[in-house]
Amino acid sequence: MVTNQVAAATGTGRAQGMTGGALAVLLTATFIGAFDVFVVNVAAPSLQRDLHASDALLQLVVGGYAFAYAAGLITGGRLGDVFGHRRMYVAGMVAFTVSSLACGLARSPVELVAARLAEGLSAAAMLPQVLALITATISPPSRPRALGLYGLAAGAGSIAGQVLGGVLVSANLAGLGWRLIFLINLPIGAVTAVLAARWLPDPATRRGRANLDLPGALGVACTLALALLPLTVGADEGWPPWTWAALGAAVPAGAVTLWWQRRLGRAENGHRGQPVLDLSLFRHWTFRAGLAANACFLAYFGSFMFALTLFLQDGLRLDALQAGLAFAPAGVMFSGAALAGSRVLHRYGPRAVVAGSLITVAALALLLVLAHAGANRANLPWIILVAAVASLGNGIVLPALIGTSLVKVAPHQAGAGAGLLTTAQQFASSAGVAVIGTVFFVIAGRSHSSPGGFAAGMTAAAGACLALLTAVTVLTALIARTTRRDEAPRRQDARRTRS
Repeated sequence: MVTNQVAAATGTGRAQGMTGGALAVLLTATFIGAFDVFVVNVAAPSLQRDLHASDALLQLVVGGYAFAYAAGLITGGRLGDVFGHRRMYVAGMVAFTVSSLACGLARSPVELVAARLAEGLSAAAMLPQVLALITATISPPSRPRALGLYGLAAGAGSIAGQVLGGVLVSANLAGLGWRLIFLINLPIGAVTAVLAARWLPDPATRRGRANLDLPGALGVACTLALALLPLTVGADEGWPPWTWAALGAAVPAGAVTLWWQRRLGRAENGHRGQPVLDLSLFRHWTFRAGLAANACFLAYFGSFMFALTLFLQDGLRLDALQAGLAFAPAGVMFSGAALAGSRVLHRYGPRAVVAGSLITVAALALLLVLAHAGANRANLPWIILVAAVASLGNGIVLPALIGTSLVKVAPHQAGAGAGLLTTAQQFASSAGVAVIGTVFFVIAGRSHSSPGGFAAGMTAAAGACLALLTAVTVLTALIARTTRRDEAPRRQDARRTRS
């Protein structure tokens, strides 16, 4: 059934370079990549007890994956451009499977942290190839449907991490406990790698004409590491001086990296190697605005999921399984909206994205009112309903935002564009969780973590998320206006041709 839906997404299938089965295999990486970001949250307490992990090491287990993932995404995208997207996808999937096995077999917190870092780097190698292959091999008329399925896979993976994580840990099959959340990746990864090697297309790239820019790759990774590591562990560590020093050092590191990228870009093609950051992508206003809108959206989405989970568990006193199941209606709404989004976008154009954003804004405004009313279990059905309505808007917005950002990206830039976009999304998600999560904890702590304190924290978090969604709405409205203006001459030509 899934394969049939994906086949419909790609229209004529092989004629466009991507069969339905190939797209299903491709999107498997999107699902398990998002799943592994969120699934560790619900397993953290049992994992900490079993391995006797300190709070700092536990935070690295939870955040180390996202940290390594974000730090390697741009390089992973460029590696696909240089060595081939199919090859990098298969290599990344194999490495992801092996590192998941290492996570499941870890006997100490240090082993698990190392395995999670390896898992994140593996995800950084394979996940940019998903958007790159969609952009490079699926024709523009069929691409919105494929991007809708991409958004569906990402959103479903995120919510499945919350829901299935609690189920897997509670089931404790064969006494594996938390290890099952990693070991479940083994059969999925093994089968996906084999099918990907057989089914995925291998579009022509500039490989052989350029070498990988190793100094640039190192500079990008170091810059993101200096920013992401303190954002990942700073709040739990009480923001010691080294976290501020690292954040400060990220600025000159980024400046030096950009200087090198500009210098390399001005050099003759092939003289020193192709820049890992393709700065020519920023010449397109839609890419810049889409990148900003994606960053704001993912900062909202990551922090919203984080804060709402804490509010449900600590404010309303739900256990991990109950809190996970509370997200199930949101998952259904997101999935339905993502599947229908391409048809809505085709009929109403960019106005549909603005409408989806406004739906989420309205839902967050209502959630702010409910949270302000206090941690009252009587409001739980309304909170679940509001989260589902917000997910309806999310399902319309996210796939369309991705497509809008990449619409003017040339096929040979697909890996670089996908890497930049996914890095912006992941960095924004981590930063949103760190900043808004800190606000949540500070406000909740003022009441000694009482249910009322968590309600106040959720109110503040909902307000911050509302501000981010307002920015998304403004940016999508501007993109819609630009798109209508650009399409007006083509519509006039079409009317003249018909007359």
